[in-house]
Amino acid sequence: MTTDIDALRAELDRRAAEVAGQVVAWRRDLHRHPELSNREARTAELVAGHLRSLGLDEVRTGIAGHGVAGVLRGGGPGTRVITLRADTDALPVPDDSGVDFASTVVDEEYPGGPFPVSHACGHDCHTAMLMGAATVLSGVREHLPGTVLFVFQPAEEGPPVDEPGGAREMLRQGVFADPEPTMVFGMHVTPYPKGYVGYRTGNQFGASCLIRIVIRGEQVHGSTPWQGVDPMPAAGAVLTGIGQLYRRTDAFQPVTVTIGHLEDVGRFNVIGERVTLWGTIRCAAESAMDGVRDHLVTLAEHTARAYGCAASVDFLQDVPAVHNRGEWVEAALPTLRRVVGEERVRETTATLAYDDVSEFVNRFGGLYVVLGVQDVTLDADGAPVPVPGGRGLVVNHNPRFYADDDTLVTGVRLHAHVAADHLAGILATG
Repeated sequence: MTTDIDALRAELDRRAAEVAGQVVAWRRDLHRHPELSNREARTAELVAGHLRSLGLDEVRTGIAGHGVAGVLRGGGPGTRVITLRADTDALPVPDDSGVDFASTVVDEEYPGGPFPVSHACGHDCHTAMLMGAATVLSGVREHLPGTVLFVFQPAEEGPPVDEPGGAREMLRQGVFADPEPTMVFGMHVTPYPKGYVGYRTGNQFGASCLIRIVIRGEQVHGSTPWQGVDPMPAAGAVLTGIGQLYRRTDAFQPVTVTIGHLEDVGRFNVIGERVTLWGTIRCAAESAMDGVRDHLVTLAEHTARAYGCAASVDFLQDVPAVHNRGEWVEAALPTLRRVVGEERVRETTATLAYDDVSEFVNRFGGLYVVLGVQDVTLDADGAPVPVPGGRGLVVNHNPRFYADDDTLVTGVRLHAHVAADHLAGILATG
């Protein structure tokens, strides 16, 4: 058995090296042609076409909009099912990465737009790496004792508020009805040293919800504000108050409330009827979410009333924290260390980023990790810092976010080795 699995692992690495150039080409193509959440039609077509070319047992499309799933049934006996997941959508962010394959896409039709569009979070990398892993694993299918389910998920960044989408919608539409996973695995590229894997026992990512605060006044001409009710000062006061909400929460349970977008219905000489604030709540511990919501409702309603306005608060698109259970971490660490080297597998600090892969990992068990792709190193405290002369440390969602192409093959290998080890019963909790 040892000889067989060692030979399989060597073959996985050989095939990953062969497909590395194609993975880079896919990534660059996807980066040039990004698509926003629930609009990933071209991306889905590219993915589905490739999966069909591999001769998978099934290729399912149109799941939760533009989701794609591929089923690869191995030739050996086994009942385990490994799900490998990648997200496919881009962001309404300009592309200032400086690469020659930078996006110039502008979505003129997207709700709230037009928006410049770019893969400023690295989902182009995720999609390309999983396409590469599908190539590698399909090439050794006769040696796999179980089933691999490749899931390409749309709308991870959140669909338009009046549309269903994302991981929860994929679940609702039965993406895991047959086969049902015995493990889910995925990764997210991040500003960490190239080729390093970061993991966290417990919450790898925080809990999140989208917030919409609508403040209503009374529309009037800008020259006569006393004849109406201006909602803008109330909005400003709510924004200021949000900055103090942390004082109402346990200091040992990190939370943040961020307003990322403000819209009104006026113009330079019109005091509009309403102002809408769009934002997000993030909590390291899900137990803190209800309290933060209550405080936010009280703040918005009472502040608006003090300015003669009314406020309503909606909480949308709840996403639970990504929880890596300790037994899955312990089971996976030998595989991760073998793939990238023991010194390159590090436990990371907590983050308030979110990822709705939590809907999969928390339900079926498994692991979600981060893969470093930038010119950084770790300081004495384990924090990433820029390498002198490199491209710097640029966080996800920044217009200058970048990822190192040569590191993508590491992601392919991680997917392939985790899959093979789980199906063989080596990476398992029972």
